[in-house]
Amino acid sequence: MTKIDIISGFLGAGKTTLIKKLLSEAFTGEQVVLIENEFGEIGIDGGFLKEAGIEIREMNSGCICCSLVGDFGKSLREVVDTYHPDRILIEPSGVGKLSDVIKAVQDVQEEIDAHLNSFTTVVDVTKCRVYRKNFGEFFSNQIEYAGAVILSRTDKAKPEKVEESVALLRELNDKAPFITTPIAQLSGEKILKTMESGKSLEAELLDELICPECGHHHEHGECCGHDHDHEHDHEHEHHHEHGECCGHDHEHHHEHHHDHAGHHHADEVFASWGQETIHTYTKEQISDILKQLEEDSSYGNVLRAKGMVAGADGEWIYFDMVPGEHEVRAGAPEYTGRICVIGAELNEDRLAELFALA
Repeated sequence: MTKIDIISGFLGAGKTTLIKKLLSEAFTGEQVVLIENEFGEIGIDGGFLKEAGIEIREMNSGCICCSLVGDFGKSLREVVDTYHPDRILIEPSGVGKLSDVIKAVQDVQEEIDAHLNSFTTVVDVTKCRVYRKNFGEFFSNQIEYAGAVILSRTDKAKPEKVEESVALLRELNDKAPFITTPIAQLSGEKILKTMESGKSLEAELLDELICPECGHHHEHGECCGHDHDHEHDHEHEHHHEHGECCGHDHEHHHEHHHDHAGHHHADEVFASWGQETIHTYTKEQISDILKQLEEDSSYGNVLRAKGMVAGADGEWIYFDMVPGEHEVRAGAPEYTGRICVIGAELNEDRLAELFALA
């Protein structure tokens, strides 16, 4: 079955750089077809990608959020029937709505032996505020509906600018992973895995905790025989008036299913505090922080701490702590700095101060 990946973002955000990296590092050995939809531009990236042996179908048929939906299904069918590719990359127009591209794929995927694999938005970290102001709903829609957000130019922007942009984007989407590490420092496989959304650090840690009911390790949500689903449902309803682009409701449903009264999931018994950060640390600073977590009860009853953060010297620092022991080591670059502390009666303000994030 063909995987369909949507890579959205305004012109100049860095989509072509990302696509080149994925083609050379993540999609090797796969037959890939790139579908571009240009708005008023005539396939500006066509020449470069044709040299890479990628078939390009340029669809210069106007605004993606209105007129392309009809052509789109036909074009996708044609691509699948002609090439039977392993993967189709769709690079929509920078002024189209991501929700409409997702909807267009969802409408035809069952008829064409293909499925929507990921939908990612690339954003220039230096232009978030001005784009949100100037492009309004079109910019917001690309962020709200993204399964992952890749921030470009984070190596050129000041840290304060990156933090400001992340905060602004988080107002629009508080669920998706945000890649803030420059993509040149990450492997293509890492980027793809993040685009396809792995578990959060919190979910991973909760998986590893011992269930207070049964005394065993178990997968997140499997405690004592009941399911615990995090469902991300993207509901797209199109109501077209003549000449109007669509407005959508976008709901994230987090549904907790409990089958047995009186039983508790790990995430009900334990509290967790987690942060994403671009803050840099030294190994000594992290060691000191972990010692304080172990020795000072004012932070709460800390059962576990884990994270991956950028080192001040350019290396990445991985840390892991359980009561009585902790480990600090060098590791591969992560898509952004991530910290998670799990325990009981955690003092979140004190934890934020300790990690210099307050």
